[in-house]
Amino acid sequence: MTRQNGNGVSDHEGRLGEWIGSIQARSGDLAASEAKVVALLLADPLFVGASTTAQVAARAGVSPPSVIRAARAIGFGGFTELKIEIARARGTTRFFAPPEALTAGATLSAVLETSIRAGSDALTALGGAIELSALDNAVGSIQRARQVIAFGAGTSATVAADAVFRLRAVGVTTISIPDYLSAMIATRLLGPGDVVIAVSSTGRTSTTLAIADAASSAGASLIAITNQYGTPLASLADIALVVGGAPLPAQMAAAGSRLAQLVVIDALVAAIALRDPERSRRAERAGIDLPDIA
Repeated sequence: MTRQNGNGVSDHEGRLGEWIGSIQARSGDLAASEAKVVALLLADPLFVGASTTAQVAARAGVSPPSVIRAARAIGFGGFTELKIEIARARGTTRFFAPPEALTAGATLSAVLETSIRAGSDALTALGGAIELSALDNAVGSIQRARQVIAFGAGTSATVAADAVFRLRAVGVTTISIPDYLSAMIATRLLGPGDVVIAVSSTGRTSTTLAIADAASSAGASLIAITNQYGTPLASLADIALVVGGAPLPAQMAAAGSRLAQLVVIDALVAAIALRDPERSRRAERAGIDLPDIA
């Protein structure tokens, strides 16, 4: 079946963004030398695509074998295959534009445009990073759960709070405990049949990792919503929902990844509502006399 799309360039850019998202998602557990190569690839893919192994190695400050290992670590057969993929993508100049960085003198218009671009890029990357099988497993685990605890620290706490509100709205018994000590006690009291959703962009937040470890020790299923595979949280999780996204030190990256995480929550909730409409109807009746805050 031929896909009809009135804007071929935009569709091409979307596929490219998904490609970058898949690379970002798989760059969380690389050796230091390989991470330098991938950072160069994400910052200047045109240079990588037009250069030899030795040239890329020299600019990244690593050995030529590290360039080959880096290409294999992110899913390519070798450096040649990576260059071929870059060559296929060269038709879209916007994709290869240098990353935008705001300065102290940036206009409000530039700040807004950069924020929009960060969010748009993060959502596009999500399509290439998320694994549908993991999403399907997460939906099933939440459907079967006796109760769900959602936890996140810092900016991730807002995503966890959204998960609680949205999942309750479709009839899933869900709680969020912002206080770390209380959350730890509650998690240790869980058991098989319970689910913990742990949200962390970096996958390395100490309090979130402690909650995740407690969930695993208690026998609860652990669902991680995070940016990259290979991080401590993703490795500990029974199900990792990885959204990709630019490295966190970059400006606006955390905000962009938060949007992608919220879309994952939306997808979980929508799938649960579709698979168990009766529970959703019961939840709707439970809130029938409450103020409309939609």
